[in-house]
Amino acid sequence: MSVDAHKTIIIGSGPAGLTAAIYAARANLEPLVLEGEPSSTSDQPGGQLMLTTDVENYPGFPDGVMGPELMQMFRDQAQRFGAELVTVRASRVDLSSRPFGVWVGDPEASEPTYRGETIIISTGAQSLMLGLPNENELVGHGLSTCATCDGFFFRDLEIAVVGGGDSALEEAIFLTKFASKVTVIHRRDELRASKIMQDRAFANPKIEFRWNSRVVEYCGDTKLSGVVVEDTSTGEREELSFAGVFVAIGHKPNTWLFDGQLPLKDNGYLLTEPDSSRTLIDGVFACGDVQDDYYRQAITAAGSGCQAAIDAERWLEANED
Repeated sequence: MSVDAHKTIIIGSGPAGLTAAIYAARANLEPLVLEGEPSSTSDQPGGQLMLTTDVENYPGFPDGVMGPELMQMFRDQAQRFGAELVTVRASRVDLSSRPFGVWVGDPEASEPTYRGETIIISTGAQSLMLGLPNENELVGHGLSTCATCDGFFFRDLEIAVVGGGDSALEEAIFLTKFASKVTVIHRRDELRASKIMQDRAFANPKIEFRWNSRVVEYCGDTKLSGVVVEDTSTGEREELSFAGVFVAIGHKPNTWLFDGQLPLKDNGYLLTEPDSSRTLIDGVFACGDVQDDYYRQAITAAGSGCQAAIDAERWLEANED
C-alpha cells in the first residue's frame, strides 16, 4: 500500500499550527495539517481559542475579536497559500527514522497513513478537571469548561467558576453577561491572575469570591445542582447551590502521542532547544502550548509557529540530499 508522503506534516491547528502552515505553505513546503477532531477534548481544531470569547490582546484588532472568528481567519489564510487541512486526529507517530510515520485511525495498522520529511508538533494543551466522582457524567449537564459554549444556558441563574488565574476570571467576567451572580471559588486567599484581570473582576458587581475553599463534591446525579466546598483552613464543609459550575484551573500539554519518543520537561511539556523549535530528533519541531510552559498566549504561540516553519524549511534545505 502506498503511503501519502509530504515535506512537512503539522499536527495540530491552533494559532501555532496554523501560523506554521501559513509560513510553510508560502515556502512551498506544501504542508499537510492534521487539525484534529471536534469531538476530541485533546486536539480541538483551532485550539483553545475556539473556546474563547473576546480576544482583546491580539495585535491588529483594536476592538477585539472573537476567538473562533480569529481562528477561522488563520485557517482561511493557510488554505489561501496552499496548505492542505484534514479534519482528523493523529493516533500514532513513529519518529525513529525518516521519513517519519503518522497514523490516522487504527494505530496498530502496519503502515502509516502519511509520511513526512519533517514534523511540526502543535498539539497544544487541554483543560484540567477536578477529578471528582461523576465529573464526566455531569459535563454538559450543568458542568462545563467553556463559558463561550455554555454561558447562554445560564441566563439569570447563579453559577460558579472554580479557579484563581486569568482563565478563571476571564470566564467569570464573560459569564456575568448571562448569570445573575457568579461566585469564584478559589482554594487560596489571593488570586494568581494578572492585576488587570483582578481589577476587572473586583469591580464587577455580579462577581463574588469564596476564598480558601476547594470543591470536593458535585451535587446531582444526572444534572448538577451545586457543589460541596471544604474550607482549606478549618476543614469545614458546606453545600452551595448553583445552576452551573465552570472549571478553569489550568491546562496540561497534549503530549501523549509522543510518549517515549521525545523528551519532556518535568512538568510534561515538550523539550525544545533554547531559542528554537527544534526537538532532540532531527527534523521534528514543536511550537505553541505543547512546549511553552511560561507565556502560553495566542500571540506567542503564533510566533513560535512561525519559528517552527522557518526551522523546518532551513532543515530541509540543509538536508535535501
